[in-house]
Amino acid sequence: MEINRPDVVSEVAAAFADYEDALVANEVERIVGFFAADAVRFGVADQQAGLLEQAAWRRAQPPLPPGRRLEDTIITGYGADVAVVTTLFGYPGADDLGRQSQTWVRLPQGWRIVTAHVSHPARERNPSVN
Repeated sequence: MEINRPDVVSEVAAAFADYEDALVANEVERIVGFFAADAVRFGVADQQAGLLEQAAWRRAQPPLPPGRRLEDTIITGYGADVAVVTTLFGYPGADDLGRQSQTWVRLPQGWRIVTAHVSHPARERNPSVN
């Protein structure tokens, strides 16, 4: 299997940038359009399976705070049709960074997210847990 084909990384980078633009603009239908029909998304305190659940959840959410920034975004392509995107995200005035990962698959309709995960680090760490 060829890892990090330049065409795959470039295509997914463009799709991911478009997704981020839709997310920041709070364009619900456009955001949901980046997901496969049966995609699963795990959020910080939520989860959705499929486009109907995700669209309903997104419509109920307020827009993201202004100034969202990404750090350490990594796109790794696996063959011609799969890529994983990981990134850290933050907002002005907040010291902690959230974590986001997405698995993208090339489907007949184009690159789509099939699974996504968003999390934030625990604010207080238990020193007895490794």
